[in-house]
Amino acid sequence: MKVKTLAITVTTATILSACTHLEIAKPAVTAPSATVAAPTGPIIFKEPDLPAPFYVLNAVNYDKPSDFEVNLQKAAAQPVTKMVVTDPKDPTKTQTFDENHLIIPTINNNKNTVKFSPLAGQDEIDVTAMDDFLQLVEGQARHYPPKFASKMVRRGFESKLKQTTQFLDGYASKDNASYDVLIRAFKASIMARNLDLGAQYTTQSLKYGQRLLKMVPNDPLVNFWFGFNLSEGGGQREAVPYLEKAIKGGVQEAYLSAANNYLYLEQNKNAITTLRNYKVKYPQETQVTDQLIKEIQTQGRTNVWENLNNMKKGSY
Repeated sequence: MKVKTLAITVTTATILSACTHLEIAKPAVTAPSATVAAPTGPIIFKEPDLPAPFYVLNAVNYDKPSDFEVNLQKAAAQPVTKMVVTDPKDPTKTQTFDENHLIIPTINNNKNTVKFSPLAGQDEIDVTAMDDFLQLVEGQARHYPPKFASKMVRRGFESKLKQTTQFLDGYASKDNASYDVLIRAFKASIMARNLDLGAQYTTQSLKYGQRLLKMVPNDPLVNFWFGFNLSEGGGQREAVPYLEKAIKGGVQEAYLSAANNYLYLEQNKNAITTLRNYKVKYPQETQVTDQLIKEIQTQGRTNVWENLNNMKKGSY
């Protein structure tokens, strides 16, 4: 699909470009011991591969594609209204836009609303590349601790995430900011906190979460993110009702976050009961769930998300 190709190309290039600005110290000049032929061809730098997601991209239902992927499919399937506009850099020229992008309202809207159009209109923004990037980050850093195989790739994500949060804050700071703006700013702030990008993200994520709960108090996804954000930030007791509401609302991963929350509270019995309920609700997860229960009972597991060997070494 053209839209997906565009989004991934833009996001990948942006992330990886942030990984490659490395300063190289100049060595001391010494007399050459032998003549070395200079390279005749171009020097090729291999960019690091983007990591596969550690966390499942659809927290609501592990067996379904993410909202971003579904929206891309809808955008590609919907007829395109070609738009020809004046080039802002050169008024004598025009630009043609003939591919649907993901467009959201920025103000005065209290529900998830994505439309498909080549260009954003007034009080709208194009979030195609942003949603692609946020999905990539979510796969590595939805929960704490984040999972990155390479420090270089992590630095690239951190740099781009800072830019994204700053962009979203400009819209989310408005009193009439839309649900779509706030939910993206909320998620981005949580993941920035998980990546240890600054204490301000703890405050920001709490503020955005509270505004969303006031706007849509029974939204299962908002309750899920708010609940595990509280839990992983130290508010385990306060997190319980939000995670319970998310479970009742059908968010699959809320079971695991609730179990993790009970482990933080040293309530292993409640954690195991939650995992057993999870296994009944999602029998396809039986093998993983049984392994978690066994490790809690016999090997001292205290975190659902952490690699057990790393946890025992104190390496988070």
